Amino acid sequence: MRAALVPGTFDPVTLGHLDVIARAATIFEPLYVTVFENLEKNPLFPAAERVQMLREATADLPGVVVEHHGGLLADYARERGVLVVVRGLRAVSDFEYEMAMAEMNKQLFGELETLFMMTRPANSYLSSTLVKDVARRGGDVSRLVPPGVAARLAARVPPSA
Repeated sequence: MRAALVPGTFDPVTLGHLDVIARAATIFEPLYVTVFENLEKNPLFPAAERVQMLREATADLPGVVVEHHGGLLADYARERGVLVVVRGLRAVSDFEYEMAMAEMNKQLFGELETLFMMTRPANSYLSSTLVKDVARRGGDVSRLVPPGVAARLAARVPPSA
């Protein structure tokens, strides 16, 4: 099998992320699930905690390796010998941003290909941003994230009045 990479900020990891990860893990091995920093985002959870949440959530998936990287995705992929990046697409609106990222990564590492995997319709609305917003407003996120993530959100995000 061939190695691949599922990158993201995963702040926090959702069931939508896990669906794409689980499906990709049946095709690629090893599958690096890597927490990257997005300088345009102010994460709720520090990188080490996001890595821990992902490790807990993917513990039953053989061949999945969870790591953190603070640099460029293209450099990380080159260092690991990874030639495939797997990105989940929820809707057409995701495509423009993801295509630009894929092209930039291709410019930085010419051998790197991006595979777009459509999320299942049941997860097409799901994003980390929406999960955090629901949690902040006191909503139940237990059907949107793994149990460990739901507990961490409850501890980290007191509902607003």
